[in-house]
Amino acid sequence: MSLRIFLTFHQLNTLTIIIVFAASGMVNLEDLGFTIFSLAYVFFLSKFAFPSLSSTPHPKVFGQTNKVLGLYVWLAAFIGLFFPIGYILEGIFKGDKERIKAAAPHVFLLSSQVFMEGVTFAGGFSLPIRVFVPVFYNSKRIFTIFEWLRSEFGKVDEEFGYIGRGLAIANLVFWCFNLFGFLLPVYLPKAMKIYYGYKVKD
Repeated sequence: MSLRIFLTFHQLNTLTIIIVFAASGMVNLEDLGFTIFSLAYVFFLSKFAFPSLSSTPHPKVFGQTNKVLGLYVWLAAFIGLFFPIGYILEGIFKGDKERIKAAAPHVFLLSSQVFMEGVTFAGGFSLPIRVFVPVFYNSKRIFTIFEWLRSEFGKVDEEFGYIGRGLAIANLVFWCFNLFGFLLPVYLPKAMKIYYGYKVKD
């Protein structure tokens, strides 16, 4: 398996977020360690559990041009990255450390997930590995979103506090659906069927 250049514009952006968040102390050692562990574990799985079965990359699970999936990805980007980043930047401007502390772990882990997905796609990793990354990270981030939600509802007498609560709720609903309604029941089985050579019905 040859590792090609994978630092696209999107991966460079997410890598920048990862570095800035880690260097500024906005994420704890546990989340940083989780990201480092995921990188090492992906290479371990690709070597001993789910190696690439051919020299040619596996086809995409949902085809090359799936407009619905494309819209879904953009929705995920706005809910999970763009809006929370804006929320954190406003917290930095206002000196709201509690807001930053609550929302930053989710943004950091989602940025790490996007970066890792770029690594697995461009690096020619097998389909099970490509599925593992979003499932692994999504499962972890649900717990960080719960902590974010608990922090938001624990605040009292904060002006426009409903914005943070609404954003945390939206992320919890979306990413729970993403994990339990899409990744596990749809994406994972289709990817496994392709990997093990079964015929996949359209």
